[in-house]
Amino acid sequence: MKKIILTGGGSAGHVTPNLALKPYLLKNKFEIHYIGSESGIEKDIIEKEDNIKYHPVRTGKLRRYFSWKNFTDPFRVIGGYSDAKKLMKEIKPDVVFSKGGFVSVPVVAAAHKYKIPVISHESDMTPGLANKLSKRFATKLCVTFPEALEHISKEIGVFTGSPIRHELYSGNAQRARKKLNFDSKPVLLIIGGSLGSKVINEAVRSNLETLCKKFNIIHLCGKNNIAEINDSAISRSYKQFEFVKEELPDYFALSDYIISRAGSNAIHEFLALKKPMLLIPLSKAASRGDQILNAKSFEKRGYAIVLEEEKLTPSTLLKSLDYLEKDKDKLIAAMSSNKNADGTDSITKIIGEVCGI
Repeated sequence: MKKIILTGGGSAGHVTPNLALKPYLLKNKFEIHYIGSESGIEKDIIEKEDNIKYHPVRTGKLRRYFSWKNFTDPFRVIGGYSDAKKLMKEIKPDVVFSKGGFVSVPVVAAAHKYKIPVISHESDMTPGLANKLSKRFATKLCVTFPEALEHISKEIGVFTGSPIRHELYSGNAQRARKKLNFDSKPVLLIIGGSLGSKVINEAVRSNLETLCKKFNIIHLCGKNNIAEINDSAISRSYKQFEFVKEELPDYFALSDYIISRAGSNAIHEFLALKKPMLLIPLSKAASRGDQILNAKSFEKRGYAIVLEEEKLTPSTLLKSLDYLEKDKDKLIAAMSSNKNADGTDSITKIIGEVCGI
């Protein structure tokens, strides 16, 4: 039996792509282990999964800004490296797959020390700090955007696309419409990220009366962001949720259009499902600018309409939605022609080759 260690953490985006590989790994009888932090989100997610054994290691955050913890966290990273080395000797994996995040750095370094092949995956256009540090240990570095190859050596870089969770393809639109009690109007799905987006929520809710005349709306607005709606006509067409999990494939299947931030994992799921999307990326004031680059790449390739956050107002939102409706068929045609919309097969092929499968 082959053994694989998956690693990645710090956000759900560093965990769910790992889980997209699980059906392939089980089919090929891999023994699956996961190395993550002692208390991060990856621990909560993975410990609910069957057939994956979770191993916590010490970890510290690699910050680009001043913090007193910058003086103590390097010792935690060193401790994590020691923990990871012990696990490599104990598990003896055939391969390590890393999705990035701070916890992955000591893990891939330990794998490299014991000459265990490391396959890393970078979601964004430019490598994050963790993957910049880790790429020297990688046997292969898979990238989601073709432009990302410009930042990686030809020896290890390969354009695969993003791994997509297989359950997203099994959504049932009729079941979702019945559950939400929607009429036959087109459905607009709005996603503001796991914490929600105040600016997107406000722009949408400023236009609810207009929007609900044209659309049924599913609004994933984030924790503690549910708004009180007193208009019964609006309430029939506007359904709010802090977060959904089990119903998400059905809601994707039902949706005709999506408004979203431009996180790489999310927009590649929309691409794989061929959903016309309006992207409102996080501004540079709130991020390192990776979502802006992601959105521009999708706009350039004809997959999305982009509205910059700085230009977001109730009126520009409506205008952008008009463009989205007008270009719907063109966007779907462009997405349909993409051969790397789902990177799961490409990535698992690389894993299989490294393991001699």
